[in-house]
Amino acid sequence: MCTAATYKTKDFYFGRTLDYEFSYGDQITITPRNYPFSFRHAGTKQTHYAIIGMAHVTEDYPLYYDAINEKGVGMAGLNFVGNAAYADVKPDVTNVAQFEFIPWILSQCASVAEVRTLLSHMNLVNTPFSEQFPLAQLHWIISDETASITVESTADGLHIYDNPVGVLTNNPPFPQQMFQLNNYMHLSPKQPANTFADDLTLTAYSRGMGALGLPGDLSSASRFARVAFTKMNSISGDSEAESISQFFHILGSVDQQRGCCEVTEGKYEITLYTSCCNATKGIYYYTTYENHQISAVDMHRENLDGTTLICYPVIQGEQIHFQN
Repeated sequence: MCTAATYKTKDFYFGRTLDYEFSYGDQITITPRNYPFSFRHAGTKQTHYAIIGMAHVTEDYPLYYDAINEKGVGMAGLNFVGNAAYADVKPDVTNVAQFEFIPWILSQCASVAEVRTLLSHMNLVNTPFSEQFPLAQLHWIISDETASITVESTADGLHIYDNPVGVLTNNPPFPQQMFQLNNYMHLSPKQPANTFADDLTLTAYSRGMGALGLPGDLSSASRFARVAFTKMNSISGDSEAESISQFFHILGSVDQQRGCCEVTEGKYEITLYTSCCNATKGIYYYTTYENHQISAVDMHRENLDGTTLICYPVIQGEQIHFQN
């Protein structure tokens, strides 16, 4: 289970939580402009936009979980188990394997408008990366500073939805997630007025009662509602530090703690990492479960005209500093 969100202050921010019971050994990975992307059915792209994101690198190939490109477009794949379905290869369209969907989009799109154009003649196919890495059941959020869309490939085809809240979690399908926000239209950051009965004297006895009914469990539908409410009522200054801090607090509203979501006997899903990308400046910020100190990698400090992947290990471990 995971949660992704967008955020706009002076700059545009894009990020996600990755919630799982173990890590695949992920790295912050920069794909420079001249790294050759050899797509399984769509040929080789020798030059393209530079990309930075979190990936598992295997056979010198970045399997991105979430990433941004140098033009400010962000994309993340989130679990969509039980609903995701991919097509067979077809003629007269661009066939893109599920595992290469993120680099295929981010390598050549400078806006969500350009993404829509590519998707109009794309077929998302069921070709796995390898026997060791079978097809993941995912759906995706793709965003720039002006728009967000959700892409879902199901048994009845490829669906592209406008995403006005700039939030994505997991199941159910996106239209149902949006519809369920109707259940929370009464929520407010303001204190509630008494509409229960005119002849009863009722008072708000605590701050925050305008949000009574906001779900607090870890289900994907509840996380969608909670992050949507938190994000859309969030106020931040325009400085980088204020914006980053606020973004991490937004996604912190759905942090998963070890012990609260059991996957199998003795194994628990946790928030392995939380990312916050300044898509305007090309900086990838992140925290991990064991390390809430914010770390960052700036793609523009690297040679973006190179041909080989640039990888940084994720900083793990306790980061506690005594001040006395």
